[in-house]
Amino acid sequence: MSPRVPRFELPRDIENYLAALSKLYEHSKKAESLEVIVNAQVRVHEQWDSWDGGYGHALFLSVPEDIYLGLIERRQGLQISICSDLNKLHNVQNENFSEVFIEMQKGEDRDWRLESGALRNPKRAVGPDAISRIWGDGGYRVFLSHKAGVKRKVAALSDALRPFGISAFVAHDNIRVTKEWQDEIENALGSADAFVALLTEKFHASEWTDQEVGFALGRGIPLICVKLGRDPYGFIGKFQALSCDWESAPVELAKLLIKYPRMVDAYIAALPQCSSFDEGIRLAEVLGEIDSLTTTQVDAMADAFNHDSQLHGCWAFNGAKPNLHGTGLAPHLSRATGHKYVVTESGDIERKRK
Repeated sequence: MSPRVPRFELPRDIENYLAALSKLYEHSKKAESLEVIVNAQVRVHEQWDSWDGGYGHALFLSVPEDIYLGLIERRQGLQISICSDLNKLHNVQNENFSEVFIEMQKGEDRDWRLESGALRNPKRAVGPDAISRIWGDGGYRVFLSHKAGVKRKVAALSDALRPFGISAFVAHDNIRVTKEWQDEIENALGSADAFVALLTEKFHASEWTDQEVGFALGRGIPLICVKLGRDPYGFIGKFQALSCDWESAPVELAKLLIKYPRMVDAYIAALPQCSSFDEGIRLAEVLGEIDSLTTTQVDAMADAFNHDSQLHGCWAFNGAKPNLHGTGLAPHLSRATGHKYVVTESGDIERKRK
C-alpha cells in the first residue's frame, strides 16, 4: 500500500491567515509588510521537514517589480518577521511556516532595454505574429507617417506601392479596433524596413507624427521625406525632400527604395504578380535604379519575364518600342551583372554565351 499522504491545514487556510495578518499590520502601522502581503501572488510549497518532527511549509510571496525593488535591501528581515507573525496566528499542531520568500513577479513582455534609455542603438523586439499581422507574408516594410486628414490619399498610395513589392503601414487603416492602437503603431515602427514622412501642410500639427519620426531616426532605418506642402524641419531638416505629387509618389518612392538590398528582393518577388501591361510600364520605371544583381536575382527576374504574360507582352519589359518605353529588361540585366542578356527569337530572355 502507498504511504498515507498527510492532509495539511495551513496551506488550505493561507488566505484567511494573510487576511488576519493584514489587519494586524494595519493596526501596528507596518505599512511595508502590509503592502507586501496585500499585493502578493501567493503559493505554498508543502511538506518541508521541520526540526521538531512536524511539517514545515514554505510560503512564496510574489510582488510587483516596483514593490520588490523598493524593499530589496530589507527583504531578508521582512521574510523572517512575516514568517514569525504568521506562526503566531495559528494553533495548528505539527505544522508551521518554515520560511517565507519574497520574490519579484514576472513582468509582462516589454522592451526593457529601450525603456532604460541607455541603449545605444534602440531596436524594439517585435514577435513574428505581430510582424505577420501588420505586414502580411512578405514585402519591403514601409511605415507611412501622415496627418489623419489625408488618410484616403495615403491608403491609395499604399495600394499603388504594393505591385513594387512594398507592404505599407497606414495607421488609420491598418489598426484593428480591438487592438491597443499605440502598441500596434510601436510594433510597426519597430519592424519597418524604411520610414516615409508625408509632409503635408499640417504634418507638424499632429501630436504623433513627430514622435514617429523620432522613433525612426533612433532606429537608423532609411528615412524619406516627401514634400507635399511643407519642407522638412527639425531633425529631418537635413534630409533632402522628394518633391512630387500624390500621383507620381509611388514610382518616385520605389526608385529611391530600390537602392536597398531587401527592397530589390521584394521587388523581384512581386514581378510574377504583375496584372497588366500598364502596371508593367510602371514597374519598369525603377529598373534603371538597380545598381547590381546577383545571379540568383537575375535568374528570378528572367524567369518572371519568360513566364508572366503581362511582363512578356509589356513594351517597357520586352523593349519592342524603345522610343516610348526604353530598351527593356535585358539591357538592365546586362548592365547590373556585366554579362550579356538578350531577347531570343522566341521572345524569352536568356544569357548569351561566348
